Amino acid sequence: MPEINLDMITHPITRALIEALQAGDVESWNSFFAPNAKLFDDGSPRDLKKFTQDALGHEHFTSIDKIENGGLSITGHFHTASWGDFVTYFRIYLNKQNKIVKLDIGQA
Repeated sequence: MPEINLDMITHPITRALIEALQAGDVESWNSFFAPNAKLFDDGSPRDLKKFTQDALGHEHFTSIDKIENGGLSITGHFHTASWGDFVTYFRIYLNKQNKIVKLDIGQA
């Protein structure tokens, strides 16, 4: 997997979450989510645990191209073994304890 520069991601939760994704670090990734966190993939509900199992260590950003919403929304080129390469977004929603309660992902 190619190294990408994550310095442009200034929101600490977003940056750490993407670092965990890039490294395939399931334990770190899981630590950012509230117990009942929801995942939506292209607007449809998806099982977060299954996504974590399937994606981490296999899927990753190959570039970060845009950051919005105070650093909680990122868009970039993404690689998956099953679906190939495409532009995707991650939108993170936090609770007052800075845990992710909702993660929206999908093709941009």
